Amino acid sequence: MDTLLRFGRKLIPKGLFEAAQPIYHYLLALAGALLYRFPAHAKLSSWTRLGGPSREIKVVGITGTKGKTTTAELINAILEEAGFKTALAGTLRFKIGDEEERNLYKMTTPGRFFIQKFLRRAVSAKCDYAVLELTSEGAKQFRHAFIDLDALIFLNLAPEHIESHGSYEKYKEAKLKIAEALARSKKKNPTLIANADDKESGSFLALPVTEKRTFSLADAKPYTLKENGSDITIDDRELFLPLPGVFNIYNALAAITFAKSQKIPFQIVKKALENIKGVRGRMEKIEVVPFNGIQGKQEFLVYVDYAHTPGSLEAVYQTFPDKNKICVLGNTGGGRDKWKRPEMGKIADHYCSRVILTNEDPYDEDPMAILEDMKKGITRHMPEIILNRRMAIQKALSYAKPGEVVFITGKGTDPYIMGKRGKKEVWDDATVVREELQKLNESKPAV
Repeated sequence: MDTLLRFGRKLIPKGLFEAAQPIYHYLLALAGALLYRFPAHAKLSSWTRLGGPSREIKVVGITGTKGKTTTAELINAILEEAGFKTALAGTLRFKIGDEEERNLYKMTTPGRFFIQKFLRRAVSAKCDYAVLELTSEGAKQFRHAFIDLDALIFLNLAPEHIESHGSYEKYKEAKLKIAEALARSKKKNPTLIANADDKESGSFLALPVTEKRTFSLADAKPYTLKENGSDITIDDRELFLPLPGVFNIYNALAAITFAKSQKIPFQIVKKALENIKGVRGRMEKIEVVPFNGIQGKQEFLVYVDYAHTPGSLEAVYQTFPDKNKICVLGNTGGGRDKWKRPEMGKIADHYCSRVILTNEDPYDEDPMAILEDMKKGITRHMPEIILNRRMAIQKALSYAKPGEVVFITGKGTDPYIMGKRGKKEVWDDATVVREELQKLNESKPAV
C-alpha cells in the first residue's frame, strides 16, 4: 500500500493526488472494517456473523491536544479496579487483557487496518472495554471510521499540526469529525464528556449526542498542589492524586467523570487513582538510588515529559514554581509547526534558570536551523546548543544543585530520534537519563 501511494505521488499531478487522498483513506478504512468484521459495531449484519461469533465491546475514545495518554491510563486503571477486562491503544502502549507491547509506530493511532484488527482481538479476548486515543491525523485519514463509540472524552484544543491540516480551523474540524462519529454511533446512550473550561468545548457539546457530561477545575476544589501530586476534593470527598500539576487534575477529572457515567463507585475510583504509580514519559520522575555512596540521596529532581506544545510546556514548568529549573528541550518534528519554535524558546527563557537546546526529530530538516528558530524566542539567557541529546542530558544533570529540578521534554516515550531519509536512532529519554544519573553517581566519592 505504501509503495503504491509513493508511486502515485510521483505520477499523479499534485492537486489531483491531494484531492484523491480522502477517498483512498476512506476505502482503506472500509476495507479494514470489512476484513475484521466490524468488531466495534453495535449490531452485526447476518453475513458478518459468518466470520465467527462476536459480541459488543464498549469503546471509549479520548481526544484533545494534550493529556490523551495520561487520561487513557487513568481510565484503564479505574476500569481494571472495577473488575473489567480492558484493551487500550495509545501513544504509550497497546494492551489487550494482560498482554501488552510498547507502541513503536511513532503515531498514536496507527493506520493500515491496525485499529480494526486491534478491536477484533479485543473482542476475541472477551474484553469489556476498549480505550482508544484518537487524533486529528487519524481522523484526517478516517482511522476512526466504522467504529461505534460508546463514549468520547474531549480534553482540550490548542494549535498543533497546523502545516499538516492547513489551518487551526481545519485542525479543529478534524477533531470534530471524531465527535460527529460519536453522534452517529448506534450504541445505546453514546456519551460525550467535555472539558467545560476549554474555549472549544461548546463546539463539541453542540453536537446531537444522547448524553452529555462536563467537568471543570472547580469540580476538584478545594485542591492543594504538592511536589508529589495533588489533594483534590470530589463531591465533598477527598482523594490524593499522585501525579503533579494542575493539568493532571484535569486528566483525573476527565477519568472520574467517565467513571460516573459508567456508575463506578467512588471508592473504586479513589483506590485506582491513589494507586497510580505514574505514566511513562508523562511527568515521569527519574531516580537512581543510592545516588551518593552509602547514604545515597539524589538531591535534585529529574522529570521526563512529552510536552510538545507551548501550552503543555508551560504547564510542566509551572508545576514547580519555587524551584530553579534546568531545561533540556528541542522542537518535535522537523518540517512542521515552525510557528511554535520561538514560542517554546520564549517559555523556557521565562521559567528556566538554564536552557539547553538539543535535537529531537529533525527528519529531513537541518537540526541546527530548528534550534536557531527556537533561539529567537530566548532573550534573557544565553542558551547552550548541544545537538547530541545524550550529551545535553548529561550536561543538564551535571549542572543540577540540591533542590533544583531538571526537565527533559519533547520526546516522552518516543522510541526513535528521526533523521534524514527515514533514519532512526533507537531512543528512550527515561533510560538515557537513568544511565547518565548512574554515571554521575559512580563519579562521586562515597560519603
